[in-house]
Amino acid sequence: MATLVAENLTYSYTKKSKPALNKVSVEIKPGTLTALVGPNGAGKSTLLKILQGQNAPDKGEIKIDGENLHRSRSLVALMPQRSSMNWKFPITVEKLVALGQIKYSRSRSNTPFQIKTLLAYPNAWINKCCELEATMQRVGIANLANRRLDSLSGGQQQRALLAKTLMSPAKIFLLDEPCAALDPPAKEDFLKIVRQLADIGLSLVVSSHDWGESLNNYDQVIVLDKTVLAVGRPDSIKDKLYDININALNKNNSLN
Repeated sequence: MATLVAENLTYSYTKKSKPALNKVSVEIKPGTLTALVGPNGAGKSTLLKILQGQNAPDKGEIKIDGENLHRSRSLVALMPQRSSMNWKFPITVEKLVALGQIKYSRSRSNTPFQIKTLLAYPNAWINKCCELEATMQRVGIANLANRRLDSLSGGQQQRALLAKTLMSPAKIFLLDEPCAALDPPAKEDFLKIVRQLADIGLSLVVSSHDWGESLNNYDQVIVLDKTVLAVGRPDSIKDKLYDININALNKNNSLN
């Protein structure tokens, strides 16, 4: 398993813009489920992309078990927001999940497999059908393997996207707003799945706008608004969350 430590991360979209993140430090330990919460525009998605290596911070550093992120990037996987996906694309759930492994798999000639080959022969190209099936079973979508993406509910889409992400060799998974627009039962089911994944030793960070009772499902809560406002176990930061909510409400009222 792997521990991710980020220290003093600062990031701006342009040289002239104000920092989207300012001196952010976080630690993600093995086998833990972490909630990353904050208002819109707090920098949650930006932070996740930096932790996964898609964007480089202007300042600060990220290490995994003492190694710089660029040497261990394969240990971190990012699950994008569901709204960023084209769910009308004409493939099945099984083929979507299999796509999660394409960038880590190589043919005998040591060249990356082509997507068209994967879509035509999702099992033969890598002989990983057992792993594919096991991953879909783990998130409860094995019975949906042959369903087209456009026939799925929101909760099913999220689980399919999670399964695709889990096909990577990563040990640390960053999930960007996975519960957005889900109804309460679907959200509860999804949180049970990620809790089980943490219990078997994986590390998961889940960004969310939900500051309610669902935070009790997590081992750690990080409250972000361009900088870290609070971090700790859910029961230890409830008062801080209340103060943050009150301050945000007063700020909104002053603008109206």
